[in-house]
Amino acid sequence: MDKNISIIAQEQGVSEKQVVSVVDLLDEGATIPFISRYRKEMTGSLDEVAITSIRDRVEQLRDLDKRREAILKSIEKQEKLTPELEKAINMAETMAELEDIYLPYKPKRKTRATKAKEKGLEPLAERIFKQEDFDLEAYAAEYVSEEKEVASLEEALQGARDIIAEWINEDQEVRKSMRQLFENDAVIVSRVIKGKEQEGQKYKDYFEWDEPISKTPSHRLLAMRRGEKEMILTLDIAPDDEPAHQILKRNFVEGTNEASKQVEMAAEDCYKRLLKPSMETEIRINSKNKADEEAIRVFSDNLRQLLLAAPLGQKNVLALDPGFRTGCKVVVMNKQGKLLHNDAIFPNEPQKRVAESGALVKYLCEQYDVEAIAIGNGTASRETESFVKSLGLPKSIMVIMVNESGASVYSASEVARDEFPDHDVTVRGAVSIGRRLMDPLAELVKIDPKSIGVGQYQHDVDQNALKHGLDDVVMSCVNSVGVELNTASKELLSYVSGLGPQLAKSIVEFRNQNGPFKNRKALIDVPRLGARAFEQAAGFLRIREAENPLDSSAVHPESYHIVEKMANDLGCDVKDLISDVTLRNKINLKSYVTDQVGLPTLNDIMSELTKPGRDPRETFEVFTFQEGVNSVGDLRIGMELPGIVTNITNFGAFVDIGVHQDGLVHVSHLSDSFVKNPAEVVTVQQQVKVTVIELDLNRKRIALSMKSDPFGKQPAKPKKKRQENIPDGDFQDKLSQLKGLFK
Repeated sequence: MDKNISIIAQEQGVSEKQVVSVVDLLDEGATIPFISRYRKEMTGSLDEVAITSIRDRVEQLRDLDKRREAILKSIEKQEKLTPELEKAINMAETMAELEDIYLPYKPKRKTRATKAKEKGLEPLAERIFKQEDFDLEAYAAEYVSEEKEVASLEEALQGARDIIAEWINEDQEVRKSMRQLFENDAVIVSRVIKGKEQEGQKYKDYFEWDEPISKTPSHRLLAMRRGEKEMILTLDIAPDDEPAHQILKRNFVEGTNEASKQVEMAAEDCYKRLLKPSMETEIRINSKNKADEEAIRVFSDNLRQLLLAAPLGQKNVLALDPGFRTGCKVVVMNKQGKLLHNDAIFPNEPQKRVAESGALVKYLCEQYDVEAIAIGNGTASRETESFVKSLGLPKSIMVIMVNESGASVYSASEVARDEFPDHDVTVRGAVSIGRRLMDPLAELVKIDPKSIGVGQYQHDVDQNALKHGLDDVVMSCVNSVGVELNTASKELLSYVSGLGPQLAKSIVEFRNQNGPFKNRKALIDVPRLGARAFEQAAGFLRIREAENPLDSSAVHPESYHIVEKMANDLGCDVKDLISDVTLRNKINLKSYVTDQVGLPTLNDIMSELTKPGRDPRETFEVFTFQEGVNSVGDLRIGMELPGIVTNITNFGAFVDIGVHQDGLVHVSHLSDSFVKNPAEVVTVQQQVKVTVIELDLNRKRIALSMKSDPFGKQPAKPKKKRQENIPDGDFQDKLSQLKGLFK
């Protein structure tokens, strides 16, 4: 493990001591949020990103070590393990290098080479491979034998070449050179399968496409691979053959005699039949892994921004799930999100029962002291919004459009059935819309992140890696905000550091049976919640109005004695210390430094005493779409509109402008200056001003711009690069996510 520690420390630019501390804490079961927040002295104040990188690299190196051990055992069992070979295996730094060393010793199915060896042709291959001057035909003729099933001279030579081809394929240095060639110079070539032109229209930008694989963006590679999987496209990934042949010739062909010609033929066969397919498979896997990593990174960034969107807070909310034929579902919830009433209204076509619907909404607003109205942004949303705004409700009642992506998934889920066993999916969906306005994080954790609508090809990437990455994000967000212990759902609690689904369920059951928790210490009474889980979770749980004010803060119970000592030293109590800044200013933190507690923790404590349990999320701002622009048919080129960013990808940002389908601001139109990474310019849920610059009503595409002069002189297009209008294939995930996009 010492070698791995050194490798990680060097790669991450941190000390070996920091890496050892992180690895030890992780192995003891500590979570990343806990280590980052409460073990700063041990890690040198490493943040979550650094700790996550160390964790992932440790897992990767441990997998490498397991494979190394298995290979050593395999070769040892074959009685072929030499000290030199063992050293080479132990020195291998990558899985590819390890597998190259193992290749000659790897148990194989019958190959052309093994069959040739069984026919006794290996000595002939060895003689030819030396490339000495000798009578090749006469020597090879000696191997022609009915008994050995070698029927002719050519068959003998072919068998020898098959053996040589396998030797070349197993040469570590040549595989290394070939791998480098493929990584640097391979081109991905995409072509449409004949006869699939009409069926594959969404991939038409890739019908004749080629570019260096090293420069292919994640979204393009995943689109092409999907087209291949759907049998619309064929993909080939390889460099020009000539450089590859030159590498092989340079390494193996030593002259111009007859033996050398046989070796050259074997080398060409090796490349075509063994090396090229092997390297293409490798580069397919490696490029896919890189594309997956990038797609997961983009998804994770979007998800974090969505989960940490500003909450409206505790308000009495009336929520509407709009519709036409089936009407609009109406629910009313109290400040805690409890369902008080549900009904249905029909203000839109075809029923158009406006007066009756309006009367009910007014009555509900008055009866339940409604402070905000949440309207889902799906079908009939703008029509429903116009109806609500025409009712003349008090100005104090906010009318807010809410992104409903995933609400239907929640409404049909087991979580929703457990919460509302006596209500149908329409009621559950409306409740989700209302609660999402009140607290996006608390509601969105109930939905599979893949269904929230902020991903990029999430169904095409490695699903285990995706789940791993998204779980990290959700846990990070939940713990950075903190969780109210006495009101949180078991789904929200399950993401609290150290808990998980079973302990979360036990907490809720205990709370239901025994009433609200009066203090954090009472958590120990929850069945199966031991000291380790308490240590990990306690600092992230809040108890409002607790007797000990620190129970509503992010100060960990293990540090309460420090705060109490500070208060005692000043002759006051903890409440005074929290409320009086002059008292806090008298504290000399250095006086409280010990072997276990340093200034990083003490500074965190002082920050918490200033604003106990503060919510790190932004303050909520009401947003309103442009009046009178309700559908694509209302749009005009040059129109300036307010919008909300719903999704960020590597090629731009999708913006909801209130017309039931999102427009795209291509990366080239995000700013007046050059933008490489859209995430540096915009965030999910950000309110923006956009200009409509292009409309394609047939394909239902809306192109938007955030430039100050969107119709000004455009930058020159790069040579030999098609204008990246985002090929249809890149929109496939939006079909299920973005309000009927491209139906």
